[in-house]
Amino acid sequence: MARTRTSAAGLARLLNSAARPIYVLDDDQRIVFCNDACLNWVGQTSNELLGIRCAYHSSPAVAGPEAIAAGLCPPPAAFDGNQAAGAVAAVDADGEVHRRTARFVRVEGAVGEMVGLVVLVAATDLAGQEAVLVDREQGENVELHERVRKYRQQFASRYRIDCMVGESPAMRRARAQIELASNSRASVLITGPAGSGRQLAAEAIHYASPTEPRGTLIPLACSILGAELIQSALAAVADRRTIKDNVAGSTLLLTDIDRVPREVQAEAARVLTSRSFPLRLIGTASQSLWELAGRGDYLPELAATLSTLVIELPSLAERREDIPLLAQVFLEEVNARGRRQLAGFTSEALDALDAYRWPGNVDELVLLVSESHAKARGVEVTVADLPDRIHLAADAAAQPRPPEQRIILDEFLGRVERELIGRALARAKGNKTKAAKLLGMTRPRLYRRLVQLGLEEPDSSP
Repeated sequence: MARTRTSAAGLARLLNSAARPIYVLDDDQRIVFCNDACLNWVGQTSNELLGIRCAYHSSPAVAGPEAIAAGLCPPPAAFDGNQAAGAVAAVDADGEVHRRTARFVRVEGAVGEMVGLVVLVAATDLAGQEAVLVDREQGENVELHERVRKYRQQFASRYRIDCMVGESPAMRRARAQIELASNSRASVLITGPAGSGRQLAAEAIHYASPTEPRGTLIPLACSILGAELIQSALAAVADRRTIKDNVAGSTLLLTDIDRVPREVQAEAARVLTSRSFPLRLIGTASQSLWELAGRGDYLPELAATLSTLVIELPSLAERREDIPLLAQVFLEEVNARGRRQLAGFTSEALDALDAYRWPGNVDELVLLVSESHAKARGVEVTVADLPDRIHLAADAAAQPRPPEQRIILDEFLGRVERELIGRALARAKGNKTKAAKLLGMTRPRLYRRLVQLGLEEPDSSP
């Protein structure tokens, strides 16, 4: 036994003498060894880092040793022996990410199962363009993973939500509007289809506000509560004594404010416009309150009170270029919550997501990613792992629509008239007088119709 301990201690001394960072993960992806160079690189002690499980994500909700372990996590394919090289990262005290190339050596047991993974890290950080080339060599999933990391590094201090991820013009505009709203105490109306992240955007405005100490976010669901409950709730929040936290920084969030009953709107406008009302107002709606007011379905005074700033969130179908990044974000969130780690979606699976209509918007994508993650058998989500509704939609789209047939009324009526005249002549055995009686018209009129329909020559005998 003493000889075993001596050998282990000697191996540890040998690895600690290496100038390059080296660390080892067990079969549960927990860090079981870090040499001195690795501990210096990540700025942690062995007591802080050993035993922490590596997960393939970059969630802003994770900090400290768990965040360090997430940066050290190799791509999921490395644990299956399908990837021998890649990049890992460390975050310094200033929040700056330092990425380095690494080699992954899978250690197998007697029957071929993984018992550990040795990671050999380069001695120097990757430069900007060098890092881009490494990501491209590793494939689309790694590129998306790094884009998610960079987004969170850039916006984590300003946005607490992931539905704001995106590089489409609509989302760039929405983020700029949210930043403007967070630096103001003006009332805000957030419009957009169901599932587009309206309430989450409202939370981002409240929590990104520079007001310190930050007050309470008080949600009021106008689509669920009846008229009496809404009136009671508004009266309660109008009383400063009912708000225990900092009144100056508190926000009343009126969700689905476009569905507030008409009989409550006048009282709501009176309470919310009162000089003594202590809260900042944020409302969410599926449509413009001014459009409702223009149709006589909404009180203009209430629309004006709630619409000082208006932020329009697009549907997911209007920002399809953001789908790959959003799918990667939500997949990494599932990675962070569970043991099983996936790298991302295959290109074919992303193509299928791009072709889908997304009636449930971002909320539906969150659910779909969770379902696909649970169903996947490899380290990537393939087309076969996507829910049935994606396949059914693709099959329907693949079926060509029959060409739209125009109905020209005169031609249609002419065909009907020819048919009826033909039947009448057949029953009358060619006698035009009898055929005219069967059709309820005079013989001269029948003759004129025969000529007009091209069934009789003009110079033929009547």
